[in-house]
Amino acid sequence: MVRAAILSAVGAPLEIAGIELPEPGPGRVRVRLAAAGVCHSDLSLSNGTMRIPLPAVLGHEGAGTVVSVGEGVTHVAPGDGVVLNWAPSCGTCPACLIGEVWLCDSALAGAAGIHARTVDGTELHPGLNVGAFAEETVVAANCVLPLPAGVPLADAALLGCAVLTGYGAVHHAARVREGESVVVLGVGGVGLAVLQSARIAGAGPVIAVDVSPEKEALARAAGATEYVVASDTTAKDIRRLTGGRGADVAIECVGRATTIRTAWDSTRRGGRTTVVGIGGKDQRVTFNALELFHWGRTLSGCVYGNSDPSKDLPVLAEHIRAGRFELSALVTERIALDGIPAAFENMLAGRGGRALVVF
Repeated sequence: MVRAAILSAVGAPLEIAGIELPEPGPGRVRVRLAAAGVCHSDLSLSNGTMRIPLPAVLGHEGAGTVVSVGEGVTHVAPGDGVVLNWAPSCGTCPACLIGEVWLCDSALAGAAGIHARTVDGTELHPGLNVGAFAEETVVAANCVLPLPAGVPLADAALLGCAVLTGYGAVHHAARVREGESVVVLGVGGVGLAVLQSARIAGAGPVIAVDVSPEKEALARAAGATEYVVASDTTAKDIRRLTGGRGADVAIECVGRATTIRTAWDSTRRGGRTTVVGIGGKDQRVTFNALELFHWGRTLSGCVYGNSDPSKDLPVLAEHIRAGRFELSALVTERIALDGIPAAFENMLAGRGGRALVVF
């Protein structure tokens, strides 16, 4: 039996309880978690913004050590460090066949399966495939990626979502070029990863925007050259910092209609806005037909950084080993399982970067 954080119903408080995991069958892997990041997506699952089968063990950003493997698993072995991949690609659907593995038709199919049981026999689903808010988990073999050499195991949990998303948003979705100006709206875990990635891309100036003045030092340490406290004049402030034109690229990491609209308004004519934040279906963003023509801007969504983890992890590992990307700079709090609800409250209040559950 292992301890886990269980969501029984939308809006219900998380319950920390013992669960019983099966031994890994064919094509399955059992992993002892070293750490799991508390992502805004976990909050969105708990409050119903995103829907998954319930009850479920939440948590999708994690890393740990392989305990045992089932028949047919050859790419990892007991004792190996691994990063959990919550959105594995099937390799055969139309999206995968054209190389858009982040849009795989069956990426979340595993979330509908039975993952574990409580002590009273209640069946549990794995939140976003992997159920990382637990001391151990059992996942499909394609949900584990070998940990690259030289990457600290606990901090590697961040690679499973925040870092791949932030790095991919800059290098794949927005395709930031050296010397371009970038504005990043929202300085949470993903926003901090975006800032570091923009620095790696050679962008400048790199402008961070957040509602909290207290995050300025955190943002500047991650690569921001300018910091703006969000207000009704944010778009004007961005234009002032970019010679009156607006930023070449805006990356929105909040998922609210107002910040998406602000990101759009902050870019120059012909600029690019990439939306990373996950908003609710009631968040409506409006544009008029004339402005779409006049400004010639591009607005695009971004799923998991438009990344292919198998290809991007080795690249990120090299940046980490070379000191260009600092994983620990994203972490503002290290907590136990029972600290997750407080971490959710901090996210809602706009405090801190990434909280990391350390087992």
